[in-house]
Amino acid sequence: MPGQPGGAAPRSRGRRLLTPLGALGAVAAAFAYVGTVDPNEPGHYPVCPLLRFTGLYCPGCGGLRSAHAFVHGEIGTALGANALAVVGYGLFAVVMAVWLIRAVRGVPTRFVISPPWWWVIGAVVGVFTLVRNLPFGAALAP
Repeated sequence: MPGQPGGAAPRSRGRRLLTPLGALGAVAAAFAYVGTVDPNEPGHYPVCPLLRFTGLYCPGCGGLRSAHAFVHGEIGTALGANALAVVGYGLFAVVMAVWLIRAVRGVPTRFVISPPWWWVIGAVVGVFTLVRNLPFGAALAP
């Protein structure tokens, strides 16, 4: 079709929404499962291998308990289980909103994170992991 890159016809709104709604549905299903199957009850989920073999908390330790509390509206408990995960839920919500709005409007969406931001993200995760394993960072431990 003239005027379209590569001669491709424009996609319908439903087709544009398929991928972001599919991703949102998958995440919603995972949260629904974790909200139903309590990670505080032993035997439902595997133990973190890093915690099991070293006694150290990884950046994801407490993430399932955090998600369970978040689903039940217990934000304070969710933050106590894994504050970094709760920040991640907020970032995910923003990214999903942008993706969905752009899909509705027919604007292509491509999320690109430049290398300096990957370093910042890595540093935040590293500091979070280090601090939660030190005595003064006990508030960040699950």
